[in-house]
Amino acid sequence: MSVIEVDGLSRTLESPSGAVHALQDVSFRVEAGEFVALIGRSGSGKTTLLNCLGGLDRPTAGRVVVDGRDLTELDDDGRTDLRRDVLAFVFQTFGLVPVLSAAENVELPLRLRRVAVAERRDRVAELLELVGLADHARQRPGELSGGQQQRVAIARALAASPAVLLADEPTGQLDAETGAQILALLRDLSRSTGMTMLVSTHDPSVRDRADRVLELQDGRLLA
Repeated sequence: MSVIEVDGLSRTLESPSGAVHALQDVSFRVEAGEFVALIGRSGSGKTTLLNCLGGLDRPTAGRVVVDGRDLTELDDDGRTDLRRDVLAFVFQTFGLVPVLSAAENVELPLRLRRVAVAERRDRVAELLELVGLADHARQRPGELSGGQQQRVAIARALAASPAVLLADEPTGQLDAETGAQILALLRDLSRSTGMTMLVSTHDPSVRDRADRVLELQDGRLLA
């Protein structure tokens, strides 16, 4: 069953020097539970593609369906609901709230969903244990290493049990060894939870970890 369907997706941006074709006629499917690597040089369109899949950017042409919902037909509220209920994001900049502890950062999506306090605490403890940070629950992001911060970001992304996880260069700010650990963690989580993951990366080792590799070049998907 395809949880992501992309047909003829194009995204054109206007610049002072003229039109920039960030994506050109991209089509593919991702099956439920797949771990898919999205590779390509900087500027190849990886981030734009993930933004279109997550409803952060509107395509110029084409169709995007995620978990049975056609994003091109959703209004702003519909896309917000999709990101709350179906999708989760992990970014290379971590995106943690600096004044909150690791546990409080992980808890944020559950607060937004108005999950009961006791259930929130149990879920946060479970997730921090899952990513190997049970002993760092009270530490703030500034007291954690880059790899630890990314693990907190992953735990936060998993909090609401999304169907799809989109990760944009999640190892971009990490050293090679830590980056490999984060990719291995994502792959293990995909297998253990059955969650669909689409991960963009420059790391060539991801080819060995992914179920499938999609490569973008100048906005086009290579065969």
